[in-house]
Amino acid sequence: MKASNPRAVAYRFFSTDRRKFIVADTPGHEQYTRNMATGASTADLAIVMIDARKGVLTQTRRHSFIVSLLGIKHVVLCINKMDLVGYDPDVFEEIEADYREFTSDFGFESIQAIPVSALAGDNVVTNSEQTAWYDGPPLMEYLDTVEIASDAQQKPFRMPVQWVNRPNLDFRGFAGQVISGTVKPGDKVRALPSGRSSTVSRIVTMGGDLDEAVEGQSVTLTLADEIDISRGDVICADQSPAEVSDQFQSTMLWMSDSAMLPGRSYMMKIGASDVQMQVTEQKYRIDVNTRAHEAAKTLGLNEIGVVNIALDREITFDPYNENRRMGGFIVIDRMTNETVGLGLINFALRRASNIHRQAMDVSRELRASMKGQKPVMLWFTGLSGAGKSTVANIVEKRLAALGKHTYTLDGDNVRHGLNNDLGFTDADRVENIRRVGEVAKLMIDAGLIVLVSFISPFRAERRIVRQMVQDGEFIEVHVDVSLEEAEKRDVKGLYKKARAGEIKNFTGIDSPYEPPTDPELRLDTTQLSAEDAAEQVIAYLQTAGLLRGGLAGWAVIRRPSASRRAGAGHVGRPGSSSWRRRFASLRACAPSGWPCGALERRGVS
Repeated sequence: MKASNPRAVAYRFFSTDRRKFIVADTPGHEQYTRNMATGASTADLAIVMIDARKGVLTQTRRHSFIVSLLGIKHVVLCINKMDLVGYDPDVFEEIEADYREFTSDFGFESIQAIPVSALAGDNVVTNSEQTAWYDGPPLMEYLDTVEIASDAQQKPFRMPVQWVNRPNLDFRGFAGQVISGTVKPGDKVRALPSGRSSTVSRIVTMGGDLDEAVEGQSVTLTLADEIDISRGDVICADQSPAEVSDQFQSTMLWMSDSAMLPGRSYMMKIGASDVQMQVTEQKYRIDVNTRAHEAAKTLGLNEIGVVNIALDREITFDPYNENRRMGGFIVIDRMTNETVGLGLINFALRRASNIHRQAMDVSRELRASMKGQKPVMLWFTGLSGAGKSTVANIVEKRLAALGKHTYTLDGDNVRHGLNNDLGFTDADRVENIRRVGEVAKLMIDAGLIVLVSFISPFRAERRIVRQMVQDGEFIEVHVDVSLEEAEKRDVKGLYKKARAGEIKNFTGIDSPYEPPTDPELRLDTTQLSAEDAAEQVIAYLQTAGLLRGGLAGWAVIRRPSASRRAGAGHVGRPGSSSWRRRFASLRACAPSGWPCGALERRGVS
């Protein structure tokens, strides 16, 4: 242990005549709480070290609280450095009393306090003469004899599928580790989340078929029926199945320097399943000293809170307090692949089982075909003052002139209504983009060409919106200017106020902007006028084939040839009042220099 990295989890293996041990030696410093939680997540017993000179500290409370959250029921309280306090029994008894009082409602089944001096070896292997007043066992004797009852085999059968074993056409088995219960050939089982039932035909292992598989064994099951089971599914006892849901309340420990942001998309890994996850609501943060529930919008490094989460699809689970292997998960940052948190599922939200998607007969394809266009989302992102709204407005006018059905979602306009309850913290910005992305997705489903003009400073959120729609339907347009140029423009005077400290969390000043790494279009508005920038957007849409398809029977503007510009054109179906209104609208949207005489009643190819 002396050679172990003080920042890492050091695993050591040893055995006695009675037991085999795996020791996860974790650092006690607050900044390494994540390491402690990692080591405790698979432990049956925790050894909590306390310096006899200092007593119960904040980190003692934090670690003990995490131990209780992770379901560890047995604690050894090692009060160390007793030699430095003269092996005083009063010190030992006072610390033990403080610890027992603090953990009285933590649910520990046993707490064994032992006075030790690791340096002198007192009460580590044998009882020490220095603590004649202590009549309990030394540390190693206690570890050798403590009863760690496991009820895993008495719990309902669960086996997450790790691999579908299909070596040939005549064999199809499902490989995984039995994490609770037992299973025998002939047992009726259910595959979740599909809910299909079958009977176990064989339990296959490398050493031959088994008559029974128990908790901890890795096996391959074959079933009597051909049912669809994939990696990540769970095979359960048919009469005691696990639950299935896509929304939960969870207790979460955050382990990243970057704060947890509700609305941001993360990856959840639970068992063999990887699913997209969002924190939809933070209920409260837990003070580890007082266990008080505190209002908070985010979780910072080493903070613990209770949150509601939503997934992009249903998973199979048991509450963590019923089955640790079925209810625990880790949270992964999708941009960096860093493990940023761990969570424990408390229960499924009732609304998850009460709300179901309603199938509609009118499809998004039919809506688009009725409008004669391909729906697409033009996402304009850039610093304040870059010209996003100006360019988006001109692009929409061009599209309207071409007879396209459009709508623009502008950041300032949306904040007057839908998002008027949000501020400009990182958490509020994430929620701002999440809501707008959902609205824009509905507009895509309606068959519209939707233009979204938002600063949208974070790459992660822009990526989330891209994944909401089909491939090719999200077009990221980076309206690019330097911060210096944006400050020079400062039409609204916002940069000046931000520099003066009158506006907090202003993008580019005291809040970051993450420029796109690979946008479909980059428009440098220091080199391009707003009209030229808009023409580049239209040219991109035309080149990509996104403006094909037309509206038969509708008038559209077509740029006339030079020989026709001098002459008067004609209007199809003259005299119709509705047609005149349509003509007036198109004329207002026409690019400058385009005569509106060249109108035809035709479709656009």
